[in-house]
Amino acid sequence: MKIRIGLVIFLMMFLSACAQTGKSSDNALTNLFVVTPQEADARYQLEIAKLNEIVARDLELPEESRAELLYRRGSLYDALGLVTLARIDFNHALEYNPRLADAYNYLGIHYTQLEEFGYAYEMFDGVLELEPEHPYAILNRGVNAYYDERIDLAISDFRDYFEAQPTDPYRVIWLFLAEVEDDATAARLNLAKRRVEYGNTEWGWSLVDLMLGAIDEQTFLNGFAVRDLKPDETLAERMCETYFYLGKLQQLNGDFSAASVYFRLAMSTNVFMFLEYRYAGLELQRSKQALETNATNG
Repeated sequence: MKIRIGLVIFLMMFLSACAQTGKSSDNALTNLFVVTPQEADARYQLEIAKLNEIVARDLELPEESRAELLYRRGSLYDALGLVTLARIDFNHALEYNPRLADAYNYLGIHYTQLEEFGYAYEMFDGVLELEPEHPYAILNRGVNAYYDERIDLAISDFRDYFEAQPTDPYRVIWLFLAEVEDDATAARLNLAKRRVEYGNTEWGWSLVDLMLGAIDEQTFLNGFAVRDLKPDETLAERMCETYFYLGKLQQLNGDFSAASVYFRLAMSTNVFMFLEYRYAGLELQRSKQALETNATNG
C-alpha cells in the first residue's frame, strides 16, 4: 500500500513533538484565554414552566404522552445542568413507557459520570436493543468502557463509531485516546494515518493536529482555538472542547497539574450538554489522583 508524502510529514511532526518539554505548557498556562460561562437558555426555562403546568393539570394524560412530556422535561433539565431533576424525570418517563431509548441513553451517561459503570452498561445495552442504529449509544458505551478501564471494549466501540463516519475528527480522537492506553506508539501512528486519509478543513481536525504535535499548545490557544467559529456555535462551546482536549494532551504528556487546570476551565464554561463538559469532572478527579500518587512515590 502506497504511503502518502503527507503522512511522512505528519510523522516527522509527531516525532519532533515527542522531544518537547513541559515548558510550552507552562507558557500557555500563563496566557490562558478564559471565556465567560454560557448562560442558561431562557427558552428552556420557559418550556419547563409550561411542561410543569401540563403535567400537573392534565392528570388523565395517556401514559405514553406523559412519558414523552417527562422525557422532554428531563432533557431540558439536563441541558441546564440540573442532572438530579433530569434523572428523576427520565426514570419516571420509563415507568410510563419502558421503550424510550433516549431516556436510557441519558441515564447511561449520568451513571458513567457517577462511575456507576455496571448500571451504565445496562442502560446503553438497553438502548441498542431497542434501537440498534441509535446514533450515540455506541459512542457513550465506549466512553463508559474507557473510564471503566476496559480498554479492549472501548477500542471496539470507538472503532465501530469511527468507521460509521471516519471524517468526523472527534471519532478519530476518542479512538486514539483508547488506543494510546493499549499501545502508545501504534496509536500515534494510527492517528497520523487517519489524519492524512480522512482529514479535512473542519475545525475539529485542528485538535487532531494538536494531538500529533503539528500545532503547539501556545499557537493553538493564540489562534486555532477560535478559528472558523460557526454562526450557531458559542465561544464557550468552542473553548469547552479546547480546554478538555488540551487537558487530555497534558495527561498524555504526564503533566497532571496543567491537565487539572484545563479540566477546571472546561467545567467553568457551563456547556452542560457537551460530552467534554460532562466528563471534565471525572478527568479532573483522575488527574488529582495521579498527582497524589506521584507525590507519594516521589
